[in-house]
Amino acid sequence: MQVLTTAEMAEADRRAIAGGVSGFALMTRAGMAVAEAAADLVAEDGLIVVVAGGGNNGGDGFVAAAELEAWGRPVRVVLLGAPEALSGDAALAARQWRGPLLPGEAASLGRPALIVDALFGAGLNRTVKDGARALIEAINAAGVPVVAVDLPSGVNGDSGAVMGAAVQATETVTFFRRKPGHLLLPGRARCGRVRVADIGIPDAVLEAIAPATFENVPDLWAHAFPVPGVEGHKYARGHAVVLSGGVAATGAARLAARGALRGGAGLVTVLSPPAALTVNAAALTAIMVRPVDTADELTEVLQDRRLNACVIGPGAGIGLRTRALVLAALAAGRHTVLDADALTSFTDRPDDLFEAIRSGDADVVLTPHQGEFSRLFSEMDTKHPFKSKLERVRAAAVRSNAVVLLKGPDTVVAAPDGRAAIAANAPPWLATAGSGDVLSGMIAAMLAQGAPGFEAACIAVWMHGEAGREAGPGLIAEDLPEVLPAVLRRLYDLFEVDY
Repeated sequence: MQVLTTAEMAEADRRAIAGGVSGFALMTRAGMAVAEAAADLVAEDGLIVVVAGGGNNGGDGFVAAAELEAWGRPVRVVLLGAPEALSGDAALAARQWRGPLLPGEAASLGRPALIVDALFGAGLNRTVKDGARALIEAINAAGVPVVAVDLPSGVNGDSGAVMGAAVQATETVTFFRRKPGHLLLPGRARCGRVRVADIGIPDAVLEAIAPATFENVPDLWAHAFPVPGVEGHKYARGHAVVLSGGVAATGAARLAARGALRGGAGLVTVLSPPAALTVNAAALTAIMVRPVDTADELTEVLQDRRLNACVIGPGAGIGLRTRALVLAALAAGRHTVLDADALTSFTDRPDDLFEAIRSGDADVVLTPHQGEFSRLFSEMDTKHPFKSKLERVRAAAVRSNAVVLLKGPDTVVAAPDGRAAIAANAPPWLATAGSGDVLSGMIAAMLAQGAPGFEAACIAVWMHGEAGREAGPGLIAEDLPEVLPAVLRRLYDLFEVDY
């Protein structure tokens, strides 16, 4: 589940070599893993073309070519650059290749059955141009399966950005651990299936590096996942409250409330403006309704310490009223999820929000989509195409002293202490009105049950993605809470919890 940045991967290689593992041994194992993947995808008589670059990624390609030829596979190597320009382990690997070596031109690809892309590795940080770009475009135009070495050439390993042009792989073989570019879009879409190969880097190296980036999977947060005890009762599972908007904007709060209830909160109450009380009450059954219109009224309600998690934002309305409600919830020391209108209400006064968060000791989770993020964190957001979403969210978490969850098909959750997780399980049909409202309620459910802020957000994001998969194409937001029992059952089975 750990994810290594390109700098951390370079450090892992360095530490492994310092510990007695030769660089060429690492390259040999990497090349053999690539050869195995290629052999799995093509018939024994199918021609395999290895497209190699001038760095260690190309060296992996030369090793793969030699291994495939030793297995009796027809292979040729296309090299971008001059053979004499190769150095170090890559040069040693190239000297072991005795087969055809063709210039790195589109015409050299011929009509293969499979292409091994060993042009550039995860460390690419410049725009692909000229001959390299033409070769990438030729690989994509060949219409055959492609095995990418480490990362499809043209994808930045840290940001997932396409650096002008990128290979579309059928399968990607990476080494030791995934890189952010395998999970962040658009890079993830270029990878195809991702195979992580063990190339002999000791586990102690990972412990020494202590990566702070993770793929958002259950192993990451299993220790914090709330499981009700047989002796428990509803009050032990927390009481979440959701602030409703006015009479014409109540649905979003009810979606959040339903997400909180299905997510496991023992009790959920919608705090509603009096004018909307009848509308909310008529639409809710297990979820309670209580009149609250002003910040002072919210402060009074939150004197009841059993109300331990709060959602503000879905349908709340943008303006001073919502801003005052947010500040009241934070002043009351409640675990708080701020979404949508709650975030936009602070666009012109973000420091007021961040100072209020910093002044308290409760967990706060901010759940913007990209537009809201850009408005609230304008000084650290950028439209630069190669800027890492991961690092932007990390910086926002430090800036706000909150857990920040930037929604999307590659949702990133970051904590002020530097931890960050990238989700890769969200189906495209989650992009529907109200989906984010349900997510806010699910996060509140985890907070209400005692999960820390970072883990609460990660759990809810993963469950939200799985709920989308469970509901399937055509889902609407109302479907998501109703399939959460199936998702919870799978988690209970995974964690071997009796139910």
